[in-house]
Amino acid sequence: MSAINHEERVRHEGLREKIMSAEQAATFISHDMNVGMSGFTGAGYPKAVPAALAERIKAAQARGEEFKIGLLTGASTAAECDGVLAEANGIKMRTPYQSEPALRKQINAGETHYFDMHLSHVAQQSTFGFYGDMHVAVVEVAGILPDGRLIPSTSIGTNNAWLHNADKIILEVNSRQSLLLEGMHDIFDDIGVPPYRKPIPITTPGERIGEPYLTCDLDKVVAVVLTDSPDRNSKFADPDECSNKIAGYIIDFFHEEVKKGRMPANLLPIQSGVGNVANAVLAGLQASPFENLTGYTEVLQDGMLDLIMSGKMTQASATAMSLSPEALARFNANIEELRKRIILRPQEITNHPEVSRRLGVLAINAMIECDLYGNVNSTHVMGTNMMNGLGGSGDFARNAFTSMFVSPSVAKGGAISCITPMVSHVDHTEHDVMIIVTEQGLADLRGLSPRQRAQKIIDNCAHPDYRPMLQDYYDRAAQTAGMQTPHLLDESLSWHQRYVETGDMRIKKGLALAVSVLN
Repeated sequence: MSAINHEERVRHEGLREKIMSAEQAATFISHDMNVGMSGFTGAGYPKAVPAALAERIKAAQARGEEFKIGLLTGASTAAECDGVLAEANGIKMRTPYQSEPALRKQINAGETHYFDMHLSHVAQQSTFGFYGDMHVAVVEVAGILPDGRLIPSTSIGTNNAWLHNADKIILEVNSRQSLLLEGMHDIFDDIGVPPYRKPIPITTPGERIGEPYLTCDLDKVVAVVLTDSPDRNSKFADPDECSNKIAGYIIDFFHEEVKKGRMPANLLPIQSGVGNVANAVLAGLQASPFENLTGYTEVLQDGMLDLIMSGKMTQASATAMSLSPEALARFNANIEELRKRIILRPQEITNHPEVSRRLGVLAINAMIECDLYGNVNSTHVMGTNMMNGLGGSGDFARNAFTSMFVSPSVAKGGAISCITPMVSHVDHTEHDVMIIVTEQGLADLRGLSPRQRAQKIIDNCAHPDYRPMLQDYYDRAAQTAGMQTPHLLDESLSWHQRYVETGDMRIKKGLALAVSVLN
């Protein structure tokens, strides 16, 4: 602790008196409490208190005492937060989005209750009291001003809601986060509650409508913990051939939309999920003739930072920065200029349907699978096992100018088709899905009936190994079932069952021959 210059970081005299170790701070958290922690996609999460709490939990459990907490965040955190608490078997409830393997295992084993939800809903539903009391907030900040205002870290997420809703507050002041982040954030939380909610006055991605600082009731701050630790900053895989093909189809689609006069020459604000496909799309925009782009998204990752630094993108709004170590170094080296062009907002604002609809965002999000009619599963493997969660994809999809869902056409070396007769779990109904893209091609589903969508998806998006199987299923369904949305109910999920039983959705030649003999 002594190596950290708290004079520079904690400038409020009263809060200096509350500086203590993470172990001491963790004593304010007890069994059965709801704890709101900062963090969004591996950025801005607490680095010390969760580990200290995990040790406290393990010690209590060793004594035969029950000790588990309800854990709420903005989105995913990292091994130092979700991971250590899961390994301590200390999470009784988790929401909204997570990505830690240990926690995922516990959720799918039924050991931890997990409820998934749209990220735009988290703060407001907590404020409405839907999850019970918020007992403690643990929030990372970059610094504390003399008047007690807080310089936010590399994510905002739900921090403003946790600070206002919690009975007690623990602040982690992380000296690894640049003090030059000051001024980059835009905290607007004067929305009100029904029936007196107020409009959100954002008309362009770069518009600032709030204040650059977080605030809280300083009397509720029970501990200040000094840290010096980096964000997770894991690098996404470089775009591969499959991702580049998907990106190419999307860029071509944008060109056509501009030609048809449906979009301006600089497109509309771009929202993209995280991962190598998203980065491939952003890299494709870097090489495209499009100029003066804007972003209105959840997470700013490497590809969008590159667009901003090259001058291709003029403004970007997000709630978190999830940058690789190399990209973070570029950001910090140019932070004084970049903080004028990047705005970090609460996720209740970045993901708000009102703003997405007004700005007309171009939403690009990943999926696990899509069915013949355009229903999308983003969360569950084989219908029952949670992968990560819904995230903000639904916030944007339903209210976007165009909503795209992207995925390779197959997974597990071809054993799984990502285009199936019926999805095993529905996150986005056919009504919210406009475009499906795989490395095989792009299916524009706008204005098409279910039967038209089915043929378009088979022809354009299905892998050649599965295209005949899908066509066979659809043709037989169209002959025997209702013609609005033809399905063979006894077969619609048989592909998933076959994978569960055999490890492959494909019908083996021997099985196919036996079936043909029987028929």
